[in-house]
This record gives sequence, structure tokens and C-alpha cells, in this order.
Amino acid sequence: MEDGKPVWAPHPTDGFQLGTIVDIGADALTIEPLNQKGKTFLAPMSQVFPAEDDVNKHVDDNCSLMYLNEATLLNNVRIRYSKDHIYTYVANILIAVNPYYDVPKLYGPDAIKSYQGKSLGTLPPHVYAIADKAYRDMKVLKMSQSIIVSGESGAGKTENTKFVLRYLTTTYGSGQDIDERIVEANPLLEAFGNAKTVRNNNSSRFGKFVEIHFNDKNAVVGGFVSHYLLEKSRICMQSNEERNYHIFYRLCAGASEDLKKTLHLDSPDNFRYLNRGCTRYFASKDSDKQILQSRKSPEHVKAGALRDPLLDDHGDFSRMCVAMKKIGLNDAEKLDLFRVVAGVLHLGNIDFEETGSSSGGCIIKKQSDQTLKFCAELLGLDQDDLRVSLTARVMLTTAGGAKGTVIKVPLKVEQANSARDALAKAVYSRLFDHVVKRVNQCFPFQASSNFIGVLDIAGFEYFEHNSFEQFCINYCNEKLQQFFNERILKEEQELYQKEGLGVNEVHYVDNQDCIDLVEAKLVGILDILDEENRLPQPSDQHFTLAVQTKHKDHFRLTVPRKSKLAIHRNLRDDEGFMIRHFAGAVCYETARFVEKNNDALHMSLESLVCESKDKFVRELFENSSTFKDSKQKAGKLSFISVGNKFKLRMHPLLQMKHSLKECCVVIV
Repeated sequence: MEDGKPVWAPHPTDGFQLGTIVDIGADALTIEPLNQKGKTFLAPMSQVFPAEDDVNKHVDDNCSLMYLNEATLLNNVRIRYSKDHIYTYVANILIAVNPYYDVPKLYGPDAIKSYQGKSLGTLPPHVYAIADKAYRDMKVLKMSQSIIVSGESGAGKTENTKFVLRYLTTTYGSGQDIDERIVEANPLLEAFGNAKTVRNNNSSRFGKFVEIHFNDKNAVVGGFVSHYLLEKSRICMQSNEERNYHIFYRLCAGASEDLKKTLHLDSPDNFRYLNRGCTRYFASKDSDKQILQSRKSPEHVKAGALRDPLLDDHGDFSRMCVAMKKIGLNDAEKLDLFRVVAGVLHLGNIDFEETGSSSGGCIIKKQSDQTLKFCAELLGLDQDDLRVSLTARVMLTTAGGAKGTVIKVPLKVEQANSARDALAKAVYSRLFDHVVKRVNQCFPFQASSNFIGVLDIAGFEYFEHNSFEQFCINYCNEKLQQFFNERILKEEQELYQKEGLGVNEVHYVDNQDCIDLVEAKLVGILDILDEENRLPQPSDQHFTLAVQTKHKDHFRLTVPRKSKLAIHRNLRDDEGFMIRHFAGAVCYETARFVEKNNDALHMSLESLVCESKDKFVRELFENSSTFKDSKQKAGKLSFISVGNKFKLRMHPLLQMKHSLKECCVVIV
């Protein structure tokens, strides 16, 4: 850094500000901001960076900057963003900044055509250029490729994933309807797996790896979708400004009168699984008029519709039905899906009260009889059996005088509420599995030479309240960061050294210790949680203290009271823990960790749905390992680990990605 030349120094809100160095200390610099002459502040030497001669000039590739550092990179991206250039390269990595509006002509047919066959860097940065590079590398190297789309919620991951898929199927499709089916599958997945959150109106609440398969002539022949970690807690509960999955509102807003009557639907405020969150529909000024007043919640009537250029519950219901037809779902299959969605809504409205008898337990409230009837009818269950299964747990004795004796254990109100919610989550998550399976059946292929895989998964998450879902997502991002370190940083630098290029070594933190903290056998947090779930009386507090005791000297783990945020310092030691991730420290509140880690239903409910009179509902549960195990291990507590299931599903994905040539899209 030369005397008198501008530098970038830290700023509390803008990240960095321009200034000049007026004095040099032992480990800090005195900076005078360019826009505040006469004022100075101290900044650590490690956080002050040289600035470009012309700070208002921007370049397509950050590697073209004279000084490439954190501050110049951010400034370049900021200037480009202000001019609607939302994409910027860092070599073959793409940075995308969400404009939150439709940039004219950025994604149209002309843009698609212009990037076909063009090398990276010959045209302005674009997600189409990354997609085309992946295709050309696949064709030349005869190797499958992958594109990682990563970033925080609301950054634009799902939209960029759709642009990649549309580009590949439009440009290199075989001209058959298979290309259109791959694109049309997205609205269906979004309807069942996306929701409004505080940060994003169309947030994907699951991770997915989409494969586009090509034949020996490099034309699209089919596709396959793998999905990970659907956010099941959202089915039963959302925060004030958030919504449940889109499908619930679209069905309430867009169903015909006949369908509404068949499914016994009402406005969103009449359903427990919707009315604790936002009950307003997404609608334009015109489409809002098409939704009958009786289908609108008081909140919607008072505050008006939610506005988003890409979302419209009434119109999206019609578009979803068209998409279902295009991918091969007939009217009967559509009705099956809608019946189960409505059945989940009615299930949530079942209320319980204490019996008042000496035996304890609870019964279903009289005013819930109608909703119990609707739920049983829609899910093909016997009404009396459903009543019994929700209020009592059946156990079989495995020892003692009368082995195999059936014991009916009455449930308390709180336990019955948990059983009801567990059933709702189980039904909806298996319905989502079925939707993904059905989507995969709509673009089958006999043979594939290679594929391009697009990974769209939630980036690092850090909220005021972080639970089991954030823990799993951030664990996944630790694995992806390690992969990025090894494939991008380590291997690139080894190549530079081999070729004798005088490039300064980039130092990065090895995060293997953080990964081990989560996944190590026996002592990892996931295994400690599984061990807790297997106890006769598991508790979140006991699990939390076990983690802290086992890792009391671990650099990455500490107690909540050491957090910088007051809201976390109020937590007791047995209510959470903090992990120092690669992207920063996150405080996890462990309430309901044990519950969320168990994917099993109690035996009575599992048996009930597995023996449903409705063929569709029965088939959703036909491969249920819990049901099979419960017959073999009657009387034992059933447990299926969500955390380990997630780990096992992620492992082959990362193994596969290690064997693929990499292209990266980084969303910020």
C-alpha cells in the first residue's frame, strides 16, 4: 500500500469505506475517511486493503482487478449490481446477486441463443454461460459435470437452478416433450416443498440434486431428482409472518366449488396448521378479485393480498394443474394428492381434553367430531380406530406372565397433540416423497452416457432462533465447504505450483474438526442424539448436557452464555450450545431436538395408516420400515434417526461430486 493512495478500511454498516492512511502503529493503522476529512479511526492492519485507482470502474471478472481482496471484490460486485449487471465471475465461479425484480431481456430466448457454444468470458457473466460450460466440458471430456448453487435463503438459488435447467433443455433438448416435462416438474415440486419465510416468498424448504441426462449424441434424454431434509416442523407450526407449504393456500384459493365441497375446505384461518402463521394469499390486484370473499381470512381482508411478481395462489393452482397434466398425472392421481393435503389440514383441527377419570388420559373434544370424520374420510381410515389411535398407544408385552398381551396406554393431552402432529408430518412427508417419485417417473430414460447435476441446497443459516433444521443444513454446508477447500483451493494451488506460477498461497481453515464434532462415531453430536432417542425417557436437556460434557474442551463448541447476543445469553446451559462454524458461530436451541430426530410413529398410528382402506394412502406407507420392525420387535420403542438418515443420504452425493468435474455457481 503506497502513501497517499486510497485504501479500503472496515465500516460498521457498509462493510468497507474508502480512506487514506495517516499513521502506522504496531498492529493498527490510523485511517482518515475520504468523505469525512479531519476525522480518524483505528483499524487492524489485517482488515485494511489497497483500493483500485478508479474505484468506480467495474470488471466482468474479479480476477481482472489490480488488487483482488475482500473489499475490492465487494465494491466491484456492488457497482455492477447498481447497473443491473447482477452476475460477476471469479474465474469459473459465478457470483449472483438477487435483483428482486425482473431485469429486462436477461433470460429471454435471444439470451439463451447468444450463449450457446461460447467460451466463458467471451460474453458478459451469466448463469447461462456456466450451464453451457458444463455442457461443453461434458461433451469434450466425456465426463459428467456438476453445478453447485449455494447461498442463504432468499439469495436466488431456486431461480438460478431453474434457469440452468431451462437453458440445458431448451438448447440441447431432443425436441421431444421430455424437455418440457423436466421444466414443468419444477412448479409441482415448488408447490409441495416451497413456502413463504421472513426472508423469501418462495423459499425451498428442502435440498435437491437434479440430474439432466444426455445420450451418446449429447442430447437430453431424461432427468432424475434426489431430495434432502424436507422441513417437517413447518407442516404443524410457522412463525407469524411465515406460511406453511404453498399447496395448502393454493388449494384453498383455487379449488373449484365441487372440489372444495369434496375436500371440506375453508379459508386458511379455520385450520390450526395455517392460522398460527400468515393466512394471506399471494395475489395480484386482478386475481384477488377472483378469490371468493368466503375463502379469505380476516387478516387477508384487512391487510390485503401478499404481492410478489412470481407468486399468485389462485393462478398458480391452475398452472399447477396444467403442469400435473403435462407430466402425466391424470385426474384421479390429482385428486389423490389433494385429498391427502386436505386430510392433513383436518387432522390438525382435532382437539383433545382430559377425561377427568382416575385412569388419566384424554378424549377427543365433542366439537372435533366433524373434523375427525372429515379426516378419516379423506385418508381412508376408520373413524373409531383413528379416535382410539390418537388418544392411546398400543404396546405388546415381550416378557412376563402373558407374553404378547396387548396393553393400551392412555395418552395425556400433550402426548395426544404430539401424536397428531407426528402423524401429520409423516403423512405429508411421505406425500412429498411420492410427488418426487412421480416427477422422476415422468422423464424416464433407458440409457444415459453422462449427466449434468445441479445441487440446490440451503446455504449456511443463522437466525435469532436456530433449531434442528439449521443444525442439519449447517452441517451439510460444512461438508460442502470442505469439498470446496479440497477441490477449488487445494487442487488449484497444487496445479499452480506444478506449473511454476508465482501465485501467493491462499491459506484456509481446515474444518475437519467441526465435521468430526457433528458426525464422529459414538462421540459426534448426531450419535449422542441418537443415543438419547433410544433411552426410555429421552430429554433435550440430558442430550444437551451430554454433548457439553463429552466436548467440554472442544474449540468449536461452547455454552450459550458466551454468545455476543443477549437473547442467547439468556439460555441455560442445558437449553442449547454454540458451534463455531466456518461462516461464524451459531447458537442452537435444543428444545425439540429429540422429537425432531425421530421419524417413527407409535405403533398404533403406524398400523392404522398402513392398513388404510384408501389404496393411495396405504401405498404411501407400504415400504415403512417402522411398521415391519414394530411387528418383529413389538413392545420396543421404535426409532428412526432423521439426522443419520440425512448424513447417509448426503454421503453418496458428496462421493459422487468428488468424481465429477466441477463448475460452481455461488449465490450471495
